[in-house]
Amino acid sequence: MAFLLALDQGTTSSRAILFTLEGRPVAVAKREFRQLYPKPGWVEHDPLEIWETTLSAAREVLRRAGAEAGEVLALGITNQRETTLLWDRKTGKPLHNAIVWQDRRTAPLCEALRAKGLEPLFRERTGLLFDPYFSGTKLVWLLENVPGLKARAEGGEVAFGTVDTWLIWNLTGGKVHATDPTNASRTLLFNLHTLAWDPELLEALGIPAALLPEVRPSDGDFGETLPGLLGAPVPIRGVLGDQQAALFGQGALGGGEGKCTYGTGAFLLLNTGKRPVLSEKGLLATVAWSLGGRATYALEGSLFVAGAAVGWLKEVGLIRESAEVEALAASVEDTGDVYFVPAFTGLGAPYWDPYARGTLLGLTRGTSRAHLARAALEGVAFQVRDVVLAMEEEAGVRLKVLKADGGMAQNRLFLKIQADLLGVPVVVPEVTETTALGAALMAGVGAGALSPEDVAGRFREAERFLPTMPEGRREALYRRWREAVERAKGWAREGAWTGKPAGRGGRCPLASPSWGAGPGGPGSCGRPRLGASRPLWWRRGTSPRGRAPAPPSSSTGGCGTWSSPSSA
Repeated sequence: MAFLLALDQGTTSSRAILFTLEGRPVAVAKREFRQLYPKPGWVEHDPLEIWETTLSAAREVLRRAGAEAGEVLALGITNQRETTLLWDRKTGKPLHNAIVWQDRRTAPLCEALRAKGLEPLFRERTGLLFDPYFSGTKLVWLLENVPGLKARAEGGEVAFGTVDTWLIWNLTGGKVHATDPTNASRTLLFNLHTLAWDPELLEALGIPAALLPEVRPSDGDFGETLPGLLGAPVPIRGVLGDQQAALFGQGALGGGEGKCTYGTGAFLLLNTGKRPVLSEKGLLATVAWSLGGRATYALEGSLFVAGAAVGWLKEVGLIRESAEVEALAASVEDTGDVYFVPAFTGLGAPYWDPYARGTLLGLTRGTSRAHLARAALEGVAFQVRDVVLAMEEEAGVRLKVLKADGGMAQNRLFLKIQADLLGVPVVVPEVTETTALGAALMAGVGAGALSPEDVAGRFREAERFLPTMPEGRREALYRRWREAVERAKGWAREGAWTGKPAGRGGRCPLASPSWGAGPGGPGSCGRPRLGASRPLWWRRGTSPRGRAPAPPSSSTGGCGTWSSPSSA
């Protein structure tokens, strides 16, 4: 019997799943690894642990399935995308811990690049914004902070890669140093239009081209595994970043189709067809996949925290196991007017505020563990609505149904909450491991065993959650959510809070003298803004106090508590 093997390397674990050619899972193996936090806001992984847990999971899944490596038609890789690694080309040894996509250490660098006026160029070429999320600034930090590294990199002694590249290198014994366009398009270095590394962007960041891997189509030939690793050589024929893999696995191959994956973070992708849609609302243009060298594009909204919000409840002792959260949250009818903004590492789309921090509002003596658990679930669902609204306006289409997958898609209460807060049905596929499924199916396409039409036919609906919340209630809750988000913004900026009340004629509590010459101008709010626009209330010189603030544009950094007509 022929199988497809998917290696799904995620943020907290490495998984291997064996599928039939029909896309049905046969066996699963999982290995967790350490999360390293050297400093506040820093997140790292040990590259050797990434490799060792991935290999261990691959061997285990074959054992559990009673299958031989020779029965595996092709192997597909999917991975956490923006995580950044460097290693020695001769020895293959890592030169630093991997800097994880969640890491916030390059926020000052992103500000400096924005202040230089470089963001429009990068946005037009890459579809991305300046945020610590992406690989490019992480790579700059490594080159500038690891002694002797930059000189070695310029001399061609060092290899850069995202996690897919690192795994391919090790699986092939260093014979292949390559990535695919979905991962390359998350680096700030890859031109969406030419589908190649951009020399001008490399020069702007001071990154030597000698570091970079070759970019091959997602269904390309990435070599084969060393015979001794799995028992026989296995062709590597599919590579996709995790969110693009989920889009592919959901069978969303046509323009206008989309999905949301709820993992550690949450990620919405909308297929935009054969052209990239460059966003003005805090969304990202990215490559969805490349088949035979022809690219399909997507519009993406990224939430840094989804399942991690439930993980936090466990870490602080409110629940013992993540699985407990559904029953606990279901024990109350609502949150008791508690709002939880899970901005532990800043806010992603559509806000892009690296200085936002997790916030709990509305606590009373009557607040229980159950209220907090339900608020955590609602906090994720509200963030998804933020992105959906921005995406609908950007793409000019209205979401009719949301396809959901990932770990939180197993929480039926959460999916009902999501349907209610969106006002549209939420659909769960029969195979919720769509990230791994997408990688496996792409490998099948690369091996010539499947066509794209076959992939589209693999989607099978398991359950549908319908919204029942009255629209008035939904909108009232959402207005309160936007107020809560405004409170969370900018909290971690140095000197953000002065202790002085904000209001007309006063000083914005988030103003920063050092930021006065930045995009906001003298005396303006200290948070970075993605563009020059300000909220309507700011432009009119009116205070939003006493009413729900108008939802700010994604390109706005307005604090919601301060008006300064003179600086408009």
